Amino acid sequence: MRQVIAMAGAFALAGCAVQAQEAGNAGQAGDVAAAPAAVSAAENPAPPPGMPQPITMVQRPDATGGEALYVQHCISCHGPNGMGTGLLGRRMEVALLEQRDNLPAAYVVQAARRGIGNMPAIPRGEVSDEELQLIAEYLAAGPRQ
Repeated sequence: MRQVIAMAGAFALAGCAVQAQEAGNAGQAGDVAAAPAAVSAAENPAPPPGMPQPITMVQRPDATGGEALYVQHCISCHGPNGMGTGLLGRRMEVALLEQRDNLPAAYVVQAARRGIGNMPAIPRGEVSDEELQLIAEYLAAGPRQ
């Protein structure tokens, strides 16, 4: 049975190779009818835009306090091209944390320390209590552009 399946596969591959070779020869012989038709712009749309550039302290040189800590520790996931933003975007209208107006500082601290949804808990060795409080106060202060 295995030999029959192997032989059938070999014949199928051989047939495909012959068809590909014949198609290639027809194009080389100058057969105008075999040339593909011009593709219109509607059939071939422009490629999607690329990913936005990551936001770092280079883009925000004047950031201090909680904003600087947010850029350093949080924006890679919660900025415009971060995974956390995409996941939040499925559940809430405003996914970017810096644009939300409903983030009490205590909520930010608890969510960061305990983890929430797909976000892991942030340990004190990574962000101190004082740093986290500054980040939470920065986010609780309201939307930014």
